[in-house]
Amino acid sequence: MSDKERALRFYTEMLRIRMVEEEIAARYPQGKMRCPTHLSIGQEAAAVGVGQALTAQDLAVSTHRAHAHYLAKGGDLRAMLAEIYGKATGCSGGRGGSMHLSDPSVGFIGSTAIVGNSMPVGVGLGLSLQLQNSSAISVVYLGDGSIEEGVFYESVNFAVVRNLPVFFVCENNFYSVYSPLKVRQPEGRVIHEMISGWGLPTMHGDGNDVEEVYRLATACVDRIRRGEGPVFLELTTYRWREHCGPNYDNDIGYRTEEEFVAWKEKDPVSVYREMILHSEIATERELSLVSEGIRKEVDGAFEFAERSEFPSSESAYQKVFA
Repeated sequence: MSDKERALRFYTEMLRIRMVEEEIAARYPQGKMRCPTHLSIGQEAAAVGVGQALTAQDLAVSTHRAHAHYLAKGGDLRAMLAEIYGKATGCSGGRGGSMHLSDPSVGFIGSTAIVGNSMPVGVGLGLSLQLQNSSAISVVYLGDGSIEEGVFYESVNFAVVRNLPVFFVCENNFYSVYSPLKVRQPEGRVIHEMISGWGLPTMHGDGNDVEEVYRLATACVDRIRRGEGPVFLELTTYRWREHCGPNYDNDIGYRTEEEFVAWKEKDPVSVYREMILHSEIATERELSLVSEGIRKEVDGAFEFAERSEFPSSESAYQKVFA
């Protein structure tokens, strides 16, 4: 892949996630998406940089904020939106909604609403891959809030003891709902430095720089594939909208407008777009065509979701444990 092809792929994937989630936010008040939605607008580079370092055979689990991870892993946009609309054509059959995306066809095993709930699942996937002598790895996406769950330490410990092919990716956006790190962790504590004490390599990078994320993720993935055990990567980033929902919430006092504006200036999509233009990797016209193509795809996916049928009542008893 040429430098231009890679840059355009990074930009396209980030812009696609941005445009999809902005459209979700715009349409959410219509009342047709009858599930909570956690948007990752502002955090697109973290998902895309890691996603581009993976293969189709790699497995991934995620959190309640999973749209970007699913799409960056190769997920079907139409199936994701249909799921959010609760339709039978959704990737989870309309049963799970935004927070419970599952699509084994692309190696996206699942996301869950409970903080930390998917981490032991991801470690179990790593164990299964090891037992199969597979070259694939298991990716566990988590937020900084997950670091405060006991199951995180149990998962990391087991992965280290068993030398499992697990890639822990922490998107640190500094808030657990409305609580900043300073009220949840001792002053001066740095997440990746603390985690290194558990006996696994840790790395840290700018989660808003897709090139840096890709470079770090590739190094982590290569190390894991060589059989050197789990790796932890912390990526600093920032969500623009409220913890859960389509709106902005800077007015309620847990973060300042000044902080928000400072992070918005680090917008991973627009900053990367300017880099592409300044470096003459692509022209305004080429990037406009990218945007136009994504707009058509997004509009078509929403039409598909709205047109799809709801699951039958009988299907509620399928795919469940009794």
